[in-house]
Amino acid sequence: MKNDLVNTLIIDVENIFLPHSMPLLSFYLSSQLVSTGRSVTILSKSTVPEYELFDQVEYIAGDFSQLSLIRSLLKTHQEVIYIAYTVVPSSTENDSLQELMQNLTPAIQLFSEAAKTGAKLVLISTGGMVYGEALELPINEHHLTKPISSYGMIKLTLENYAYLYAGTYGLKYICVRPSNIYGEGQRPFSGQGFIATAMMSAIKGQPIQIFGQQGTIRDYIYVSDLASGIVNALEYGQLSETYNIGSGIGLSNLEVFNVIEVLMHEINCNVKVSFLPERGDDLKVNILDSTKLQAHSGWAPKVEFYDGMRLTRAWLSKIENE
Repeated sequence: MKNDLVNTLIIDVENIFLPHSMPLLSFYLSSQLVSTGRSVTILSKSTVPEYELFDQVEYIAGDFSQLSLIRSLLKTHQEVIYIAYTVVPSSTENDSLQELMQNLTPAIQLFSEAAKTGAKLVLISTGGMVYGEALELPINEHHLTKPISSYGMIKLTLENYAYLYAGTYGLKYICVRPSNIYGEGQRPFSGQGFIATAMMSAIKGQPIQIFGQQGTIRDYIYVSDLASGIVNALEYGQLSETYNIGSGIGLSNLEVFNVIEVLMHEINCNVKVSFLPERGDDLKVNILDSTKLQAHSGWAPKVEFYDGMRLTRAWLSKIENE
């Protein structure tokens, strides 16, 4: 599909330490969007991008909560991919309220302005945190939504506001719920993202921590596959619909450890494991059913888990040696 006159705005991640942080997602998104003939603008609070940009990509350092800035950008952009999320530690009720207000207010501003200009918006939500504990597997988009964290509840609230603005003000939006993203750019030891932390622990000679006999079971998707899923949802998804984006394969922490052990042996690293008591607030199993997006767009993940893990190993080894 060629869209030479379409300008797409990516409102980027605001904090790399938020749950399910998006490793280099904007880089892969901008690459794939440019390949369709679009021009791309990335808006982020970071003063400079953390990666090299393509010629057809403009970078703007700014605060997505500034209404005047959003209004200005929407005058020249027909599409918006909304990844941004500002997070504070939600250890108290006041922290949760602050987290809610920091994310709800700018999102509603964006929904309102996008509805006025007619821009199409893709809202990046979350798969695991929105659904909560699985009642059936794999989880499809009709599964009950029972978040067990402030992050999941706020993401679900943003989804509901987008739906409200679609019905009331004509907002053209599509929602995507990703599974657990991994790959280049995901920071280890940030409190989230088992693969990056486990693999870097192995590289550093530290034990990989697993909580419980096998740990939790997750659906892992490589960053480039998530980006292609989002682009396919943007191009072929139906308005006001929600799409899961995942591999459909569940792997326990122990199974991931076994893969890391093989990969580390390839570079002459010994791997150690430390089994710790199970944590009661962890989702036990999360595996997403992405057949709806596949049916509507033809999308399917391309990166096999072993291949994605090798790419992740290469990236983490590189930053460890820098």
